[in-house]
Amino acid sequence: MIKIFHNPRCGKSREALKILEASGEMIQIVEYLKTVPSREELAELIDLLGIRPEDLVRKNEAVYKEKYKGKTLSDEDWIDAMVKKPKLIERPIVVQGNQAVIGRPPEKVKALLP
Repeated sequence: MIKIFHNPRCGKSREALKILEASGEMIQIVEYLKTVPSREELAELIDLLGIRPEDLVRKNEAVYKEKYKGKTLSDEDWIDAMVKKPKLIERPIVVQGNQAVIGRPPEKVKALLP
């Protein structure tokens, strides 16, 4: 089962979902703005991605520019910020087993397909 953390209003997220649907694999869609990942889930995703929490933050979002731009936060504080303001989370994130990718560009999700 492939899991996609998806925002249906995002073109890149929709493109990644189309690639996954065309693969014929079973897909679990998580609309993360409606079902916000817990702090633990987000930390696990970050581990699977092999990045630092700040690297998962969307720096073009208004909430980032208003509240976080120019600030130095700990990894834990970045995770807390994304849980409180899920619009900060980069999208889409696709997980297959113990591997994950950020689907930017959307073709990156093909790396998780058999």
